Amino acid sequence: MNRIYAKFDELKKNNEKALITYITAGSPSLECTENLIYAQEKAGAAIVEIGIPFSDALADGPIIQKAAEDALRKGTTVNGIFEVIKKARKNTEIPLVFLVYYNTLLAYGVEKFVDNCCESGIDGLIIPDLPYEEQYEVTQFLEDKELALIPLVAPTSEDRISKIVENKKGFVYCVSSLGVTGMKDGFYGDVEAYLKTVKELADIPIAVGFGVASKEDVKKFAPHVDAVIVGTAIVKLVSETNGDAEKLIEFIEELKDGLK
Repeated sequence: MNRIYAKFDELKKNNEKALITYITAGSPSLECTENLIYAQEKAGAAIVEIGIPFSDALADGPIIQKAAEDALRKGTTVNGIFEVIKKARKNTEIPLVFLVYYNTLLAYGVEKFVDNCCESGIDGLIIPDLPYEEQYEVTQFLEDKELALIPLVAPTSEDRISKIVENKKGFVYCVSSLGVTGMKDGFYGDVEAYLKTVKELADIPIAVGFGVASKEDVKKFAPHVDAVIVGTAIVKLVSETNGDAEKLIEFIEELKDGLK
């Protein structure tokens, strides 16, 4: 069974919600990335998203863009990231999800990328710039594989949301705010109604992210979803503390309090 499904099943049995956390691979270093995966698990994160740095990341705000630039400047490569995942997989069973831009897949080779994800122990892919209409470019390589292509949805017509979430694996990533990641001042007006619609249309767990930065934000969204995603606030902390694992653990534990 895919580790994402197993984790959500476990949480459901315990009547718990998931906290999904995000880091940028290679910032401040690839060695640190491995250690931060363990730190997030220790702190109680249910799933870890790992961003593959890309120079033209349209969905990312300035903080994550800066972390990506830092990682690329230090020579972070896709192959180097796969090596870190392989090493981490020897020590942890936490579900790991790549956030990767489609241009990165094209440059690397989509089939080769998918195969390496499966071999190294990645459980899901989030591809923010892959339109629903072009998903076959990736899904053709996912047949008979445990790797989940995780759909991104924003408030739109019920018909479109229904199409996007149909026959999907993993979880649905619901975008909560206008603009890019880390923008907290633009949550959609009736975000609760939108989340309710997605929950009714999807037959897999739903998670909410973009602009979720504090325990208070987590508390606001937790009743309406199966999981809450925090990214930019974690990347900011990692950058400010040069990857201090203990500081990260403290922050994640504080965020988790919002799920109770």
